[in-house]
Amino acid sequence: MTVERWNVDLHSHTLWSKDCLTSFETIIRLCQKRGVDRIAITDHNTAEGALALQKIAPELVIVGEEIMTNQGEILGYFVTESVPAGLTPEETIKRLRDQGAVISVSHPFDRYRKGAWEENDLRRIMGLVDAIEVFNARCVRPEDNARAAAFARQNDLTGTVGSDAHTSVEYGQATTRLVPFYDAVSFREALQSAEYVERLSPAYVHFGSTYAKWMKRLGLKPRLWAGG
Repeated sequence: MTVERWNVDLHSHTLWSKDCLTSFETIIRLCQKRGVDRIAITDHNTAEGALALQKIAPELVIVGEEIMTNQGEILGYFVTESVPAGLTPEETIKRLRDQGAVISVSHPFDRYRKGAWEENDLRRIMGLVDAIEVFNARCVRPEDNARAAAFARQNDLTGTVGSDAHTSVEYGQATTRLVPFYDAVSFREALQSAEYVERLSPAYVHFGSTYAKWMKRLGLKPRLWAGG
């Protein structure tokens, strides 16, 4: 018997992130077009965009956040309020747990990311998180994803996969295929039998993030989609 699975993008950004210009309307349209059943909105250091988009598309959006700790970035899912940047990993994890969130670790070994992790730091917290990101579509060097996947296997850790989308070509590029879930508890359980769709995004998408940063520094922020 075929088991129903959803295509879930577990790492994405909206114009609430400083390096993204993608509107709510565009994200909804692209998910419908590309067969993305659920998408985690994980803006940098804020859950406000995800909370706003969930009000518009409650069946589509998982409220999340990508949080910069003082040692690397952490992904929270089923978040109810923002966790600030700059805390220790342990304090960040505690604040997420207090909300009942599910926790993963962003692109742990990507050599070009400010939010990557030193392996010793990651080992210190791996018993406190639910998963690590074993494939991120924005990793420029495939071996960095391979190292994350190997680390997860060696340490019996659950994996998450996501596009880390900032530009329109990226949404749904890499997904985690999960049995249906309805809350943080069933989501955590679904991750145990995850299947993965792993496709790298073209390198030029990073220029889109740089362009977005400059647009916002110049005060040329796009208007939020009506209803957002």
